[in-house]
Amino acid sequence: MSSVQDPALHTYQTPLSSRYASKEMSALFSSATRFGTWRKLWLNLAIAEKELGLPIPDGAIEEMKANLELDAAQMAEAAVEEKKRRHDVMAHVHVFGLHAPTAAPIIHLGATSCYVTDNADLIFLRDACDIILPKLAVVIQRLAKFAEEHKHLATLGWTHFQPAQLTTVGKRATLWIQELLWDLRNIQRARKDIGFRGVKGTTGTQASFLALFEGDHDKVEQLDALVTKLSGFSEAYPVTGQTYSRKVDIDVLGPLASLGATMHKIATDIRLLANLKEVEEPFEKDQIGSSAMAYKRNPMRCERVCSLARHLMAIHQNALMTASVQWFERTLDDSANRRVTIPEAFLTTDIILTTLQNVSEGLVVYPAIIRRRVNQELPFMATENVIMAIVRAGGDRQEAHEQIRVLSHQAGAVVKQEGGENDLIQRIRNTKYFEPIWADLDKLLDPSTFVGRAPEQVDRFLKDYVEPALAPFKEQLSSAVTAELSV
Repeated sequence: MSSVQDPALHTYQTPLSSRYASKEMSALFSSATRFGTWRKLWLNLAIAEKELGLPIPDGAIEEMKANLELDAAQMAEAAVEEKKRRHDVMAHVHVFGLHAPTAAPIIHLGATSCYVTDNADLIFLRDACDIILPKLAVVIQRLAKFAEEHKHLATLGWTHFQPAQLTTVGKRATLWIQELLWDLRNIQRARKDIGFRGVKGTTGTQASFLALFEGDHDKVEQLDALVTKLSGFSEAYPVTGQTYSRKVDIDVLGPLASLGATMHKIATDIRLLANLKEVEEPFEKDQIGSSAMAYKRNPMRCERVCSLARHLMAIHQNALMTASVQWFERTLDDSANRRVTIPEAFLTTDIILTTLQNVSEGLVVYPAIIRRRVNQELPFMATENVIMAIVRAGGDRQEAHEQIRVLSHQAGAVVKQEGGENDLIQRIRNTKYFEPIWADLDKLLDPSTFVGRAPEQVDRFLKDYVEPALAPFKEQLSSAVTAELSV
């Protein structure tokens, strides 16, 4: 037996990143990305300060540019410094200075810790939305294809999870898609509204930068605008305390929580349909549904969506509570919470979207089972049509109603008490009173005549609402690949 052991086997790792999340989302919230982003922010600050007249050597800028990425050795150095100083930002200022010695005297000049921590978080919020949005668009596209394919397939509608009037499989899918479109809109709005903290100083007054530029207010404003532009933002928040307002986190995580509610509803519907044996999520050739019951086909993908969606909805509460307890210009009791809350919100969203894409690409529909269930209920639904037909043939409406009432109760007893099939139509065929419309019964029982405008609604919805919403993602949709789950 090898004596070499992997330390990771003896250390807790969040399953969000180790088991489920995509590489791009995991990388975005990695230590390498976080601390590399801090270095880019320090570089942007130095470039802007130099451009506005502060005596920063060209060599300092070049050394900073050459050392934007941290290797394992530098991460270890920073860990040693943080343990000694109990301050993560100053630990990284020190290590950055060791590897860019010419820049060491001017790194973090005039800034407070939140210059790097908060501005970096805003970058991560923005970039995480940019990862999420195309993935959501792909899910919508896949479900739109499903809706189009099954827009004519009549199926039993359910209200209160009791049999209701018919709809179609495709029309039901549009209900899912409509909510996803609202989620897409809401996340787009939140992403568009994300601004930059900029250079605001320790309590948001920019006092340190005003001192650096010897009381020149115009240059301080120019510095804020220039750093904002260098960091990829069109505007900075006009006023802040030491931090950007934590309501920004609420505004971003809120739409993610709302998406979680949508995903939970969709996955729950599919789980219920699987129980009815009408629609199932993909089930692979070698997949095992149960360790004991070999025949089972558990909807584990949709169950995972529901499980993680509940977590995603709960995370939003953290953002609300954190924002509510920020004292004056800031308090540090937000820090540890946000280190967990923000990455987990996006990692969870990423996982749910990938899982639902996988489900939507492999949904299995069983038309025969659907038709069988329709046929069990359709005779009762068709009774009004039968009554109208016999009246048109010269019959009496009240007498027809009584005849149908009696036959319906008899057929209902067969179904409920004897476990038999619904034989109402056969009873009508055997009842002399209804002989004038016997030849019309098949037409009166055509399921397509009971779905209203469902197919037309699907067409109009896809054309007028789905296609325009997906247009901005045309390139990403054309290059999207089939979602594969690692577990």
